[in-house]
Amino acid sequence: VQLQASGGGWVQAGGSLRLSCTASGNIFSINDMGWYRQAPGKEREGLSCMHGSDGRTWYADSVEGRVTISKDNAKNVFYLQVDDLQRDDTALYHCAANPPTKGCGLQVVDGSLELSSEYETWGQGTQVTVSS
Repeated sequence: VQLQASGGGWVQAGGSLRLSCTASGNIFSINDMGWYRQAPGKEREGLSCMHGSDGRTWYADSVEGRVTISKDNAKNVFYLQVDDLQRDDTALYHCAANPPTKGCGLQVVDGSLELSSEYETWGQGTQVTVSS
């Protein structure tokens, strides 16, 4: 399976973007989906995931309330809607997917849930740049 991320771009602070991740190839191997971002000089940050089997979602505290993960099975696409974008949201955004046996990739770190990077398939990043 291959993933293609798109939808990034330049946006003014307060604006919104909808990022897309299109799957091709053996799409039946995809079950759980995740979104990450990496800003220059910072570690990769897990933002959100969705369990493909039941649609349960998880969001990082840093973005909860401003992002929504969703999917369109008919189009083999999953999305990340990001609202009220701020300069700190400037980063390269990546999508990733796992087969049913791997799960959403959530793990407990220092008492808090975080999204691990244990995804089998990654898309290339799409750049989001927020200007004030």
